[in-house]
Amino acid sequence: MGEGKVTSMDVARLAGVSQSAVSRVFTPGASASAATKAKVLKAATQLGYRPDPLARAMITGKSGIIGLVVAYLDNQFYPVALERLSRALQAEGYHILVFMAENSTEGVAQVMRELLDYRVDAIVTASVAMTNELTNLCEASGIPVVMFNRGQDDPRLSEVTSDNIAGGRAVAQFLIAGGHHRIAHIAGWQGSSTGRDRARGFREGLAAQGRTPVAEVDGMYNRDTAATVAREMFGTPDRPDAVFVGNDHMAFAVMDVLRFELGLRVPEDVSVVGYDDVPIAAWPVYDLTTIRQPVNRMVSATVEALLSRIAGEPEARHIRIPGPLVLRGSARRPKGFQP
Repeated sequence: MGEGKVTSMDVARLAGVSQSAVSRVFTPGASASAATKAKVLKAATQLGYRPDPLARAMITGKSGIIGLVVAYLDNQFYPVALERLSRALQAEGYHILVFMAENSTEGVAQVMRELLDYRVDAIVTASVAMTNELTNLCEASGIPVVMFNRGQDDPRLSEVTSDNIAGGRAVAQFLIAGGHHRIAHIAGWQGSSTGRDRARGFREGLAAQGRTPVAEVDGMYNRDTAATVAREMFGTPDRPDAVFVGNDHMAFAVMDVLRFELGLRVPEDVSVVGYDDVPIAAWPVYDLTTIRQPVNRMVSATVEALLSRIAGEPEARHIRIPGPLVLRGSARRPKGFQP
């Protein structure tokens, strides 16, 4: 074959098939008989041939690549969710291109433009907000976007989240049923839909019983910020007797401060409830009562929404999936309470 790059034509000659047959074998979802596939793969292995996805994109307009944009992985929810999402998309024949973006307008914009240069077929964003300018850019390029675990008030963007409002309400009902009177909230970042919706549901759940939070502070989805807030919130004699923390990542920091710095007992002195149900929540050292994000259902809904948009479905989907309250030992459990 000489020393030049092996092409699909070389594979076709050796396999005794057409070049289009080679293309079908290496195109996800394309039709090729078992016999043709076997001959093509045997010839490709013998020649050391690998298809060039970018070259294929130039011809077909489809790269078989999904761009995945995430702002941070500190929260243990995201490594678990993104691994499952990547595997699910790979099972559909797509390659995953992961970009880390600073959680800022400029940082996200730079990453999104780079993804468009790679001719991705679609983009999934996680813990990242979309500006109107970026949405317009993706729309003009024909690139559908699905937001995972984040929503936005834009009918053009598909989004898949847990039912954050219902989750916040469930926590309020649980803590009131447990006989708590001074209930506080260390919220998730209020610049995000998840933080706002969980806080809204929590306030509504309290209000339904004629109650309001004794304190509500934005923890910014940041462990250090949550720890600082906990020191201030619980370092006084009139401290809260229960706290709903906007995600597990912050809740672990709050529990560490309560127990190891302030000498308070959990749940005897303070009940703590989180949101996400990451694997560490079940460890005996935390044993955290929390709202479980239905990760598998969220991933399935995201993949379905993504494939539908790639196939040309014009309507964006807005999906909110309810998650259960998981009762463990970090919060006082009301007698006979059924979540």
